[in-house]
Amino acid sequence: MGFKTSAEQISDPIWKTPEQWQIKNFQDVLNPQYFRSLANSIIVVSVSMILTVIIASMAAFAFARLRFRLNAFFFSLIVASLIVPLHTTLLPIYLLTNKLHIYDTLAALIGPYVAFSIPISIFILTQFMREIPKDLAEASLIDGASIYRMFRSVYFPLARNAIVTVGIFNAVSLWNEFVFAYVLTSSPKNRTLPLAIWDFQGQYSSNIPALLASLTLSALPLMLTYFVFQEKLVSGVMAGAVKA
Repeated sequence: MGFKTSAEQISDPIWKTPEQWQIKNFQDVLNPQYFRSLANSIIVVSVSMILTVIIASMAAFAFARLRFRLNAFFFSLIVASLIVPLHTTLLPIYLLTNKLHIYDTLAALIGPYVAFSIPISIFILTQFMREIPKDLAEASLIDGASIYRMFRSVYFPLARNAIVTVGIFNAVSLWNEFVFAYVLTSSPKNRTLPLAIWDFQGQYSSNIPALLASLTLSALPLMLTYFVFQEKLVSGVMAGAVKA
């Protein structure tokens, strides 16, 4: 735990409480650079999730309710993209960010984060929207609603539990994402939280108490988000279950 000294971390069992609680470990972590990295992570993850939810929900609505040629083909193509290892795209994404002159900016992370979050989001939301009764869509059409109005007023509100589930699922992955942040950023001002934690890990030595303290602090926003949206998360997961 982050309240132990370095000697206690090495000599004592992990479950043993410290002899003297070391608040200094957390004080060392809570420096200006840590708060800058925390703000960067909040910005990147929030913008990525907003874009992902908007794009994925609209695409899921189209796949679930609109009839058009190659519907099944494009949906299968999106699902098939889930098997592509993300890290195999590091080199082309790195070259692309350099050509777009956005290397070492937060925008360099938002693009890949959104792109890799969309397939699983479309898959989950499409399955959920297919369970929404067609009678609601037909009633809205009879009332004169357009396709966009049907999506905005009927499907999007009814899918809010699934949207929260998708948002939290992707947010956890992006909050802890390290490799893309390590490759696509270099300056301290653009570092995200996982890179700030990495600073406590040296080549020949590690500040283990500070490392554990930073891990504890970095997990708090996710824990808070889970407790706030716990009910909607559980409802969204249960809504996607296979009905007997």
